[in-house]
Amino acid sequence: MKGIWGNVMPHLSTLELPELPINLMSEDMGDLPLRGVTILAVEDSRFASESLRLICRKLGARLRRADSLQTAAAHLRLYRPDVAIVDLGLPDGRGEALINQLASRQPRPAIIAISGDGDLRETALAEGADAFLEKPISGLKDFASLLQRLFPDRAGRLASGGEGVVPDRLALRDDLVHAVDMLDHLPGPEGEAYVAGFVHGLAVDSGDAALEALSAGKSDLTSLRNALLARLKSSGPAFGG
Repeated sequence: MKGIWGNVMPHLSTLELPELPINLMSEDMGDLPLRGVTILAVEDSRFASESLRLICRKLGARLRRADSLQTAAAHLRLYRPDVAIVDLGLPDGRGEALINQLASRQPRPAIIAISGDGDLRETALAEGADAFLEKPISGLKDFASLLQRLFPDRAGRLASGGEGVVPDRLALRDDLVHAVDMLDHLPGPEGEAYVAGFVHGLAVDSGDAALEALSAGKSDLTSLRNALLARLKSSGPAFGG
């Protein structure tokens, strides 16, 4: 299948994830509850990925990121993650397709679906996700609570998860620039839907209620673009209102 931005992809129903040669799980060492756990995050937003990176660092997990289905397939040819965190809206297809593929593998990773749209929970679980986490993902408590179910042998130490994380606002700026660039090079209606979803997720992650409402409604693309540019021009520590 050809992605909406021109990346050539195999059809998702026949996407092949080859047998994986190695498991990067190592012996648990030290006081970090997820020391030795490798997590693959399939997430197109740098800002959301930065939150995950900081959380994983606090818990001791190793995080690898893929920003599309195609990149995820390349990662999975090289190693076997212990956990796959899959965003449901990706630039070259739906995350549910990858979840379905991963769920059928033996051995399979633990699979966590993430989205800013809580209505997608049941669909993700039906495709094989072990859990669903609604964005924004900014703190250790919910993430650690979920991981207690996936790694019961580490539950005691995970239960002591602490404060939230504050992702780098430069990552948010990068996402805003990327969104404007995509709006300037839309390939068609499918692209419009993807960009609107990307911006909506970004607004949820950054706590920007005005941008969230704008991206969730039927606003014209010019208004959405102007809102993004206004946030890029903001000189404060936050880009939304």
